[in-house]
Amino acid sequence: MILILTFSASCASILIMKQPYYRRDLEERLLSASTQFPVILVTGPRQAGKSTLLLNTFPNHSYITLDDPALRNLAQNDPELFLSSRPGPLIIDEIQYAPNLLPYLKLEVDQNRRRSGHYLLTGSQVFQLMQNVSESLAGRIAIFNLFPFSWNEIVRVPGQSNVFDDNQMASQLITGFFPEQLVVNDFDFDLWFGSYISTYLERDVRNIKRIDDLSTFQSFITVLAARAGNLLNLSEVARECGISQPTVKAWLTILEATSLVYLLRPYFRNITKRVVKMPKLYFVDTGLLAYLLGIDSESRFYKASEKGALFENMIVMEMVKRFSVCKGKTDFFFYRTQAGLEVDLIIERGGKQHGVEVKLAKTITRKHGAGLVKFGRELKLENSCIACLREEELPLTKDIFAIHWSRLFSRIEKAL
Repeated sequence: MILILTFSASCASILIMKQPYYRRDLEERLLSASTQFPVILVTGPRQAGKSTLLLNTFPNHSYITLDDPALRNLAQNDPELFLSSRPGPLIIDEIQYAPNLLPYLKLEVDQNRRRSGHYLLTGSQVFQLMQNVSESLAGRIAIFNLFPFSWNEIVRVPGQSNVFDDNQMASQLITGFFPEQLVVNDFDFDLWFGSYISTYLERDVRNIKRIDDLSTFQSFITVLAARAGNLLNLSEVARECGISQPTVKAWLTILEATSLVYLLRPYFRNITKRVVKMPKLYFVDTGLLAYLLGIDSESRFYKASEKGALFENMIVMEMVKRFSVCKGKTDFFFYRTQAGLEVDLIIERGGKQHGVEVKLAKTITRKHGAGLVKFGRELKLENSCIACLREEELPLTKDIFAIHWSRLFSRIEKAL
């Protein structure tokens, strides 16, 4: 049981959260950063567990949320009074609602530079927030991104011991990886995702940019869902939604800023062959994607034409999640020629590149790795894998192996 202190203009109230907490992989890095930086920022999509993570990792910090209109108004209009009345150490939730507070945080930090881990911030709107942070707290803040649960975190939840069974995997893809869905019994997924979209439109979208017709924006999200795991042709999306291509770009920026979608960029450095330059689109959570596609059961999943794209979406985001908690920089790309030969995922880390093909199949042959075989030497790929449903590892060439998707991260990690 966690006790969370929230403050109004006149008094403090106690909100008791009864949901159990399961350890997140980001905890260790947060604790390490709190000994070096006076401010820590955790960004990520709504309901990913940012506040819960900070409250459990730093139980001695006080907590306030700028979702509270009175606190938000005070933080924006009199930030000096806001901070002086809360000496900390302090967790400030939804910091994007009070950008005027950031310069005053800088002044507080500069007066006490040896006071590490004093201010812990969360925010759900990455691009807008990062601009304000870079202007105010550069060199004083450690920034982390928290995603919904990874498979590595899911196995810590009681009753999830068979998560790598094919049917259980399909079930998890459909229900998604947001923490609340894993800890609440008799969870109504349709209601939750419907409410998530409605709240997202009313709060995050309107806060970033004034959009008069939110129904068209919601249709835009649904159109993108049908293109998950595929190249994103902006002109096609614009035509289907009945909006201009600049509007598509602007709206796509909003979806990225709020961590609803993830764009995988093409790899074309030092490559002489013609390659496509459009990004590939993925949804940060497969549960939301399945909801938008109308896939609500394992049987529908295996019958759906989008099942391969959903599986690929899960693999790509799992790699992004797992490497996001590792020290050091990791970059992700895909590679595809105009002729259609493709490497689904290129993971670049520590001067090495690892190629990954994703196949929702148990029977794997050399032809499934055609892109890895053809471009492996040119791209200087190492320890390339086909992530699939096959239980036993299968060597296809000297440098290419078919492995079960659940072992992909550990195999790449060992090769680093």
